[in-house]
Amino acid sequence: MWNNHHALDLLAKILFALVAIAVLYAISLQLIKPPLFPIKEINVQVVQGAKKDETELHNITHEQIEQLVRNEIEGNFISVNLTEVREAFAKLPWVRDARVNRKWPHGLNVILEEHQALAYWGSHALVNTYGEVFRVSVEMDLPVFTGPNEASAHEVALQYARFNKILVPLQQHIAEINLTPRYAWRIQLNTGTILELGRNEVEERLTRYVSVYNHSIARLNQQEPLAYVDLRYPNGFAIRMPEVMQHVPRKSGTRRET
Repeated sequence: MWNNHHALDLLAKILFALVAIAVLYAISLQLIKPPLFPIKEINVQVVQGAKKDETELHNITHEQIEQLVRNEIEGNFISVNLTEVREAFAKLPWVRDARVNRKWPHGLNVILEEHQALAYWGSHALVNTYGEVFRVSVEMDLPVFTGPNEASAHEVALQYARFNKILVPLQQHIAEINLTPRYAWRIQLNTGTILELGRNEVEERLTRYVSVYNHSIARLNQQEPLAYVDLRYPNGFAIRMPEVMQHVPRKSGTRRET
């Protein structure tokens, strides 16, 4: 072997490569240990939906961010685990999504997307503008959504927007909206009036209600809003006046259960 120059050259190259790897490994261990490349700067940007240039904190506090930085960020610029940092920020109340990347030479960029509360989900949660249910403790003046399960919150949010658009001519809006387990819709307006829309042709029924309201329904009671209007009729409405809520509704048209 010692007379085999090719074998000696190959052995020398292998030994040199192993030494080089060992040296690089030793250097890398030193680089990832503080105090080399310490993280000195955390840049937090907050966005809300399509507002990509938003920088002001609305529901996330500076104290929450400072506490997270002290307790959750470990290592230096090279060794910090970005996935763990992102997950830690994502657990903050009001954070819908978080993205984290390095900023050379000693910083981190953190982009947080805040939830934008659209409504309450029942009495125990909130719904954001994406129709997603999330949980924080808050007191806000918001409409109330209810449905057969949390997965239906997205559908309720979409229908809420459609119904409110139809109600614009009346200058009324929805205070509560309910999707029943049978997938029938019921809404309560800010005036207190309850509208029973049923399962089929719900937008058409609400549009018909709006179109006849001022010259028909509104004249039935000038003192208080109607208590209840059942729109599940082909050619009319069933109406319940506030002072006779316990009595049988006045009816118009032929009843059709839908």
